[in-house]
Amino acid sequence: MQPHRTDIISHTSQIQVNTKISMGIRTGTDYVRFYLNLEMKDVSLISFVNNEKMVLKSKMENKNLNKSRLQEGIAILEQLSQEISQIGEKGVLERYGA
Repeated sequence: MQPHRTDIISHTSQIQVNTKISMGIRTGTDYVRFYLNLEMKDVSLISFVNNEKMVLKSKMENKNLNKSRLQEGIAILEQLSQEISQIGEKGVLERYGA
């Protein structure tokens, strides 16, 4: 029996979250560098941050994940979002990406 596409996507998202957590993304600098290393030229930093927040918030519903780590990630992303609105994406990239 073949797995459903949604099962595969869910599993892939789970791997991505676990990979980010195990990679030690614990600061705004870590997230910005992660974003830059993905080389997603068509995706703005704010879009990336908002998507990451959405993914982490949806993962909070999973009983098997460490919720405190997810909450830390969401808080970091919220801070980045605020900084982007205050100083712009370019300013945040310069501050954390160099």
